[in-house]
Amino acid sequence: MKTNPNSKARTGELRTPHGAIATPVFSPVGSQGTVKTLTPEELKDLEITMILANTYHLYLRPGIVTIEKMGGLHKFMAWDRAILTDSGGYQIFSLAPLRQVSDDGAVFRSHIDGSQHLITPELAIQFQEVLGADIIMVLDECPANDDSFEKVSRAMHRTHLWAERCQRAQKRNDQALYAIVQGGIFPQLRHQSAEYLSSLGFSGYAIGGLSIGEPKTTSLSIIEETVALLPENKPRYLMGVGSPEDLLEGIARGIDIFDSALPTRIARNGALFTQQGRFNISNAVYHQMEEPIDPSCDCYTCRTFSAAYLHHLFNSNELLAYKLATIHNLYFLSNLMNKARIAINNGNFNTFKDDFLANYKTTNEQTRITQKQRWLKTRRLEEEIK
Repeated sequence: MKTNPNSKARTGELRTPHGAIATPVFSPVGSQGTVKTLTPEELKDLEITMILANTYHLYLRPGIVTIEKMGGLHKFMAWDRAILTDSGGYQIFSLAPLRQVSDDGAVFRSHIDGSQHLITPELAIQFQEVLGADIIMVLDECPANDDSFEKVSRAMHRTHLWAERCQRAQKRNDQALYAIVQGGIFPQLRHQSAEYLSSLGFSGYAIGGLSIGEPKTTSLSIIEETVALLPENKPRYLMGVGSPEDLLEGIARGIDIFDSALPTRIARNGALFTQQGRFNISNAVYHQMEEPIDPSCDCYTCRTFSAAYLHHLFNSNELLAYKLATIHNLYFLSNLMNKARIAINNGNFNTFKDDFLANYKTTNEQTRITQKQRWLKTRRLEEEIK
């Protein structure tokens, strides 16, 4: 592990049964055993070393038994690099009208067919052991960002209880089990959660329950305070963060692992990362633009196609649009993380970060919060309808 002078940024290496992973690292989300629109070979071409799959989704479809029969998740999806599986706690949280949570576990209704299911900490570990991921997560309760102190405190204590049960339930010794620090936006609870979970000796520690609608300054403050209480010799994983500026801010505060569906989701809506900020390729300005969307980018999309062609694909609802946009966004983040690691090792990460952010126009804070809340509301409505 190498740290950066005058910064908490650090580089390291995660060693897994499916290869070593240079950190800090961004893992794209493949909830249902696929990163949408891309093949495993295309992900490798983008130098993706680890992806995230979701136990909740895979449990419902195609089913844990099916994946076990097919030889485990790596073989099932033809991916021979590392996989991190989320326990499904966040997805159950997002099913607010369709679930009931107690200390025993969570009873929820499938958003697919309405069938009722129970997941306990023990089952969450059992399912993930069958899936065969390299890094697995405890079952946690993720409170809403506007929940009261009392409600968040109850969720945190339940998360601690479940973490202990997950730890006792683990049988395989070739999977790294990570705990999840909760506590909402309350520093007192975050401190309590980080200190308690650190005392249990997990393989790594995640920070959950952020980037769900709270102001960004609050998120960064909570991250900084929480990291300071986590073991220095264990990986730190910030869940659900994937915008370029947030990745760099997280790295600056000592985060090693990130994941988010953001870059692939916005790609399918025509939003592309560039050195100057995020732009929507559907805008009329790109109608006859001969250059690529980002002339400084060396991804397949930018090397091969003009912005005008991408504009045409999106406006014509052509399926190729989603693949090309996803390739670009994931390449942009993979390249950004590689540059960040180089900067940390060279001792000039702060300069690298400041230079990047000086040129990168971030999404307006209120717009970002509104979009996030709208997306969460849309997901819940869709799940209720289903």
